[in-house]
Amino acid sequence: MDVKLKIGQRIKELREEATMSQKDLAYTADLDRSYIASVENGQRNISIVNIEKIAVALNVTLKIFFNNVEFDKHTKGSK
Repeated sequence: MDVKLKIGQRIKELREEATMSQKDLAYTADLDRSYIASVENGQRNISIVNIEKIAVALNVTLKIFFNNVEFDKHTKGSK
């Protein structure tokens, strides 16, 4: 699976666990709602700075953010 999809799915998973809408997350992370939607859909190459903003908005550490079985899998040939 493409790393952009992995990150997007993880954001959506954590956002739903926090019972936040995309709009709520965008407001809290100081990002645009359409940007959050495109990241969750794997359409954006998100920066580590924005990953940190989202993690803070979701009240999780980066360690917790990346502590997911999907990130343990080696992705051959992903760009």
